Amino acid sequence: MNLFFSYIGYGFLKMLSFLPLRILYIFSDLTYFLVYRVIGYRKKVVTQNMMNSFPEMDRKELIRTRNKFYHHFCDLFLETIKIMHISDREIKKRCFFKNPELLQQYSDDGKSVIAIMGHYGNWEWMTSYALWSDTTFLPIYKPLHNKVFDRMYINLRERFGAETLPKQDTLRRMIRYKNQNTPTITAFIGDQTPNKKNIQYWTQFLNQDTPIFMGTEKIAQKLNQVVVFVNMQKVKRGYYEVEFIPLFEQPKDTAPFEITEKHTRKLEEIIQKQPAYWLWSHKRWKHKRDKA
Repeated sequence: MNLFFSYIGYGFLKMLSFLPLRILYIFSDLTYFLVYRVIGYRKKVVTQNMMNSFPEMDRKELIRTRNKFYHHFCDLFLETIKIMHISDREIKKRCFFKNPELLQQYSDDGKSVIAIMGHYGNWEWMTSYALWSDTTFLPIYKPLHNKVFDRMYINLRERFGAETLPKQDTLRRMIRYKNQNTPTITAFIGDQTPNKKNIQYWTQFLNQDTPIFMGTEKIAQKLNQVVVFVNMQKVKRGYYEVEFIPLFEQPKDTAPFEITEKHTRKLEEIIQKQPAYWLWSHKRWKHKRDKA
């Protein structure tokens, strides 16, 4: 029965994807009213996260930021669905990469790159980078338990030529490409919450004690792959610009936690400037340092 309803849901989303974005944004506005005003989806989580991150923010500004986040959150969902049926030309216009030549130069030099970003802007549209370069592009993902929607998200992420990389196979596949002398660009998400048993490092992030995944740093140092930060900015509704910011060209020479601190500070800086476009509904601070 669950499988049946999963296919029904997938079919509905597939039909939605054929609609132009200007129509989908009408659906987004209706979804915003339902999700935020009626259901109040994770409203307490979002509010508490914002209050803890910006204690200096007055109530009116917090409410404006929260409203803006939920509008963006609903846009994000429908923009992701639109990947099923959007032309290469349109996605390149809507998700513009300002300096793809930076990564291309690394590839031309035979160097692989680790591109790290947060749940900011529209990280799913980041997969369209495969249209800007012939370098093997590997977005890492965590497989879903629902097989129908897991396959749907794989298809979405491979729609423009990327090769999805299951989280548990990350290092193995990266080593395989390294041994084949094949330059790659591997996309990591750096602001996920590690399991309690896997917490190895804490830092201050958005005014709070925060555990940070160490996997990115460890892999970067082990394989000595160039590390860049992905700065994705929302220019206006349905339009994003992406800039690659070099962080480390020789990760093997970095001190412990240096890479982790650097990409965490970069993301923090971006969120502080435009907070509404980060994923505030994520339970980022569910682990407390004194209990971990």
